[in-house]
Amino acid sequence: MAFGQKTRPPIYGIMAEFDEPHRLLEATERAYAEGYRRMDAYTPYPIEGLADALGKHYTRLGWIVLAGALAGCAGGFLLAYYGSAVSYPLNIGGKPFNSWQAFIPVVFECTILAAAFSAVLGMLGLNGLPQPYHPVFNVPRFALASRNRFFLCVESRDPRFDREATRKFLEDASGHEVYEVEW
Repeated sequence: MAFGQKTRPPIYGIMAEFDEPHRLLEATERAYAEGYRRMDAYTPYPIEGLADALGKHYTRLGWIVLAGALAGCAGGFLLAYYGSAVSYPLNIGGKPFNSWQAFIPVVFECTILAAAFSAVLGMLGLNGLPQPYHPVFNVPRFALASRNRFFLCVESRDPRFDREATRKFLEDASGHEVYEVEW
């Protein structure tokens, strides 16, 4: 690079704007077919088939909830056992201290509580929330993503990403503007 020559600043990606959800879905399917994998879509409401078009087929949230439920079940049983057999044992009607049938309501409630907490915390963690800043917020028209516009952003980290080729691809697919998303 010659002295004094300016380089283009690195960008987060290139984003296209759409007015209708089916156009966004078609463009996303085309982008996935072209080999783009690091992309995301932004819509004001859920669109059926968009997650599949983006290639997001699997989530670990179910396993996180299962682990939370099992931990809650074990914790609830240990809580009831400790209170009944270790901390304050009472011989009532000749029953054993470890009378697990009496523990079922406590164990069930602790299982549900821990599963619910792990679902909420797991969802927040996997979604990367709370996220007070994201590079797509630098695009002025992105505020319409919560109202009536649809956006598809191809990230520069994508192995297939080429600044000019990706811009041309999104311009052909979009009915509106295409923006460079800066960091």
